[in-house]
Amino acid sequence: MQKIGVIGAGYWGKNLVRVFSQLKVLSAVCDTNPEILKHIHTNYRVKTTTQLKEILNDPEIKGLVIATPAATHYWVAKEALLSGKDVLVEKPLCLKIEEGEELVSLAERRGAILMVGHILNYHPAVLKLKRLINSGALGKIYYIYSNRLNLGKIRTQENILWSFAPHDISAISMLLNEEPKEISCTGVACLQPGIYDSTLTSLNFPSGVQAHIFVSWLHPYKEHRLVVVGSKKMTIFDDTAEKKLLLYPHRIFWKNGILLTEKAEAKIVPVKMVEPLLAEARHFLKCIKNRQRPKTDGREGLKVLKILTTCQRSLNENATRSSGAEKEPTPYFIHPSSYIDEGVEIGEGTKIWHFCHIQKGSKIGNNCKIGQNVVIGPNVTIGNNVKIQNNVSVYEGVTLEDDVFCGPSMVFTNVFNPRSQIPRMNQLRKTLVKRGATIGANATIICGHTIGRYAFVGAGAVVTKDVPDYALVTGVPAKISGWMCECGVKINFTGKKGVCPECQKRYRKSSTVLIKPISFSEKNE
Repeated sequence: MQKIGVIGAGYWGKNLVRVFSQLKVLSAVCDTNPEILKHIHTNYRVKTTTQLKEILNDPEIKGLVIATPAATHYWVAKEALLSGKDVLVEKPLCLKIEEGEELVSLAERRGAILMVGHILNYHPAVLKLKRLINSGALGKIYYIYSNRLNLGKIRTQENILWSFAPHDISAISMLLNEEPKEISCTGVACLQPGIYDSTLTSLNFPSGVQAHIFVSWLHPYKEHRLVVVGSKKMTIFDDTAEKKLLLYPHRIFWKNGILLTEKAEAKIVPVKMVEPLLAEARHFLKCIKNRQRPKTDGREGLKVLKILTTCQRSLNENATRSSGAEKEPTPYFIHPSSYIDEGVEIGEGTKIWHFCHIQKGSKIGNNCKIGQNVVIGPNVTIGNNVKIQNNVSVYEGVTLEDDVFCGPSMVFTNVFNPRSQIPRMNQLRKTLVKRGATIGANATIICGHTIGRYAFVGAGAVVTKDVPDYALVTGVPAKISGWMCECGVKINFTGKKGVCPECQKRYRKSSTVLIKPISFSEKNE
């Protein structure tokens, strides 16, 4: 029997933990919240960990289920595929088309299962509706509309389109067996600037069918309803009702040149219900066992991702038109899901990706790359050619010079002894990261220290004191374990002289400077 690990056990992940435990295949759960893990261990008696690598390196675990925040789907899924696991990732597949294409290609090259959690494709009532459409019982399909409405849970890292609409986009495409040729989307952002709380998406399909998808997390009651209008009959799928599928044999016909309607009583369509999430989980296990292609595989997830991206582009264009102002071209790129405060300076060629917030007073240099879910500021200065990977917060008091690299999920602090009930923002300890330095993934930099030029902080290290130029520091607390070339390769030393094995650059230790490159004149001494 396949062993399954679940990564992310929060808002939706806890349901995946439950169903895979019910199927008696749950082996391990990874989450960053110790309280969640304590609850899971108590109730399910499985291995729990805060370290992703522990699950990736477990040879008994064959499949990984990813229910982390959407901004992390790409790199977690990539690591899982590279470790040889089959993967079920919650919607959306990821947030960028090029990343989705990379995941699909990687899975296909490795012969791995890559499945996306588009749960309506496994809902018995939706599958029954699909059979009614295919049989011709509804006649020619004219129109489909879907409402997915509720009050909360309101996100701050993604808008309602990316949170709710993937389910309906996937389901409607499946019901019609075609992709839309025209897409438009409008929305409103009531609570947070730039984060849409309600959106209305219009889809026109090559067959002539039109569809609308209305999603909102600002609605007084829960409604998950999909209506299909055909030339013969109409249906309603209502996921919040006890009777999930109703068939209306209404008639629309011409008589004496007048278009008439004839209403009829709704008929309950019998559906043998199985929890859709349970059906989805069983399908994933079956695909792992038989090495078969999932119904909602990576390519299907990529199609949905492309539609979402087009919707987001339409949202932004409609917002610009409604403001009555033409958007001036900028010498930098900012993804529409990110928010930039007034008074921020951004250099030419810089790219800021999904769900970032650049706070007031911050300055970002030229040709920087800011990954997903990054917060910068307020009043932070970042040099040129800086690369900040996903899930990093660069707080006030931190300065990054040119060519600095910040790895995924590394941490800066700015208050040495924080207490929630005691404000200490007037006690900030400044952190300076000098030119060319690298900080590895999940490393922590305790505030008040300087990371020297071309220093290299290893992954997971905790820096508690200044790091000299060119030093390689690793461990907890971080200690010097070597010296790094400017090209990022460890230097081989013989006595006080060293050479980079890759670029052949030479270095020398001295009493006043721990390490420095040897100049041309020194080489000839």
